[in-house]
Amino acid sequence: MCGICGKVSPAGVHRSELSAMLRTVMHRGPDDEGVYIQGRVGLGTRRLSIIDLPGGHQPMSNEDGTVCVAYNGEIYNYRELREELIRKGHHFHSNSDTEVVVHLYEEMGERCVEKLRGMFAFAIWDEAEQKLVLARDRTGQKPLFYTQDGDDFLFASEVKALLAVDKRAREMDFAAVHHYLTLRFIPAPHTMLRHIEKLPPAHVLVLQNGAVRLSRYWTFSFADKLALSETEFLDELRYRLHETIRSHLVSDVPVGALLSGGMDSSMVVALMARELGPRFKTFSIGVEANDFNELPYARLVAEHYGTTQLEECVESNLLPLLPRIVWHLDEPSDPVAACQFHAARLAARHVKVVLGGDGGDELFAGFDRYLGLGYVDTYAMLPGPIRRRLFGPLIEQLSDSFTYKSVTQKIRWMHQLSLLSGSGARYAAATSFSRFDHGDKHALFSDALWRKVAHLDSADVIIAHFEAAPASNVLDRMLYADYMTRLPEHSLMLVDRMAMAHGLEARSPFVDHELVEFMAAFPSHLKIRNRQLKYALRRLAADYLPAQIVNREKQGFMFPVAYWFRNELYPFLKAFLLDSYFVREGLFRKAAVLDLLEQHRASRADNHVRLWMLLNLAIWHELYIGQESPAALAEHLAVLETK
Repeated sequence: MCGICGKVSPAGVHRSELSAMLRTVMHRGPDDEGVYIQGRVGLGTRRLSIIDLPGGHQPMSNEDGTVCVAYNGEIYNYRELREELIRKGHHFHSNSDTEVVVHLYEEMGERCVEKLRGMFAFAIWDEAEQKLVLARDRTGQKPLFYTQDGDDFLFASEVKALLAVDKRAREMDFAAVHHYLTLRFIPAPHTMLRHIEKLPPAHVLVLQNGAVRLSRYWTFSFADKLALSETEFLDELRYRLHETIRSHLVSDVPVGALLSGGMDSSMVVALMARELGPRFKTFSIGVEANDFNELPYARLVAEHYGTTQLEECVESNLLPLLPRIVWHLDEPSDPVAACQFHAARLAARHVKVVLGGDGGDELFAGFDRYLGLGYVDTYAMLPGPIRRRLFGPLIEQLSDSFTYKSVTQKIRWMHQLSLLSGSGARYAAATSFSRFDHGDKHALFSDALWRKVAHLDSADVIIAHFEAAPASNVLDRMLYADYMTRLPEHSLMLVDRMAMAHGLEARSPFVDHELVEFMAAFPSHLKIRNRQLKYALRRLAADYLPAQIVNREKQGFMFPVAYWFRNELYPFLKAFLLDSYFVREGLFRKAAVLDLLEQHRASRADNHVRLWMLLNLAIWHELYIGQESPAALAEHLAVLETK
């Protein structure tokens, strides 16, 4: 696992430029640094040594130096590919997966990505063809960003590395702000900065003769289902899960697991135990609020499999950490980021590699909204005037307890979605219910800002993929939309940034592309049956996990931020938000922000996600536009919190 960067320029590349970029991503690769400069191209790497510890130095070239790669990731089938390439006459000088990429490119050119199974983002300089090839893995586990200024082209694993040498790039993209407040992610290829783009998942970018060519190399479909019995499906799923976990354990250093206590991470631990035996390390994070604390369930799984369980309990004094979290993210996010940060920090003290259950909800259909959309359709059968004029005012009077999945939240969710027409629009709203919809942003934004973004409806980002899905039913359309949007741009983004913030490699077996393709061919009625989410996984999990884990309702990995914002953190939050750049400069209406704060404090509405997003956005602006250091901003927040 590494941080990579590079530049192509007719004027040549200075080592100082690569060094400046590499310093900003040192956390991604604390073990080693390497630089390659050849005429008008320069590549740089920071390495986290996982495979072939002494022999995997990068950037790495072929025998005659005509192909050089800067590589970030893990290729889980590299041993099989290595043997195949040796049979074809290629000579290896290391045992690393990086060198496999070099020789596979010699053999197949840009199409080498089609043979790779794993998570990766890499850059290849082809001296003979005078071209740069950038590639990113199919499901978007590893990041890659780029910017072009005239004839100069730069790329890096993180946005901040580009900012280290391209000061022109510090220009905020208001469309990205607009989308973030609804979606909680920035849809590819956009970033929070106008002049920087992200390479989308499953894409190859080729820079040659000053021109950029972008192409997609992988797609998958829900349309063609396998003709198997339920028993055959479950047997095949069992085999594939074991095979996927086995492949993801390839490592020359010990591997641990992030264990939340939910079924996905618990199944990963169970499958790892079948391969490794007991005593590998598992890591869990808890909180004091009982309705958010999953530690008892994590301990149950750890005891069941005899793992070495390590855990921490997090309190509400996390504000001084937020600047560091947002700095590592390169963009604002939601409270899940803080959860991931703490889990990764704990694990990194003990291991360099962990497996987690990320992507399990998309793979096996585990989110409540997959089932809830059917309830919305039923409720929507009531005449619209009755829902709007009778039920609407009554629902608005309900107070919120802030408990996880409170009844009030569910009722409001169902009611508001029922007022929309079409499954696509309802699903888009379902994914962003706790954030800002189009009307909310109209009320929040100043007239001047609204004129810049009013033509953009963030819901269209979700609706477009929902409608274009190669699928014949609503569930598969929802899953496809998630795979194309929020999974790579939010969930997997958080996993990568929060793990790499601590020099930790996080692997997500449930987004392995071969497993994704298989589950896309899995019939919908085996994913949800009799109103039970994750039906197929639950059937298998009964053979691996305690009944308390198999039968419990889903609980997201979250902190009780709603309580904190209503109580001990309210004075800080009010002071900071009302004096933030966006309010101070008149981009956001002060009265609208104050109304969100007071509604939340009075328990009239659970606005904790909206408030957290505004807080993160304000912090991001101070760091990335105002160029405040994370340490200085953390000190300011700590002082403000004590007032």
